[in-house]
Amino acid sequence: MIRLVLVRHAKSDWGDSSLDDHDRPLNDRGMRDAPRMAARLAASGFRPDIILSSTALRARTTAEAFAAELGAAVSLDPELYGAPASKILESAAATRAPAVMVVAHDPGMSALTARLSDDDIAHMPTCAVATFIWAQDDWDVAAVVDPDNWTFDAPR
Repeated sequence: MIRLVLVRHAKSDWGDSSLDDHDRPLNDRGMRDAPRMAARLAASGFRPDIILSSTALRARTTAEAFAAELGAAVSLDPELYGAPASKILESAAATRAPAVMVVAHDPGMSALTARLSDDDIAHMPTCAVATFIWAQDDWDVAAVVDPDNWTFDAPR
């Protein structure tokens, strides 16, 4: 079985217009939401083999909150910053790990969740978490996104 957990970074701070987009931190809400959502995911029993994260500060900080709760290592992937859905899925599949979490940005995250959920999830708000499960142990099958080979589950 393969599990892919997609996490859109928590709410970022737009208060300092001199910062490059890549360097924007989380705002107060984001700093509260990331650990809270990480705890909810941990309560579901999910433990990733790896957490892939965009190198943007807001994504890294979100990923670190999840890593602290889930006991997993974060691997930074500069190609996830602004990545389209196909790149996000490709990066997850390239790990060959059975349980992968990806922390990245919109519009790629929303596009991927829409694709994987057959448009049941049209938008990933900040700090949203979606889990997709394939019955196969082969990322090559999962990366094709064959609707007959996956199910959708979301932490409540």
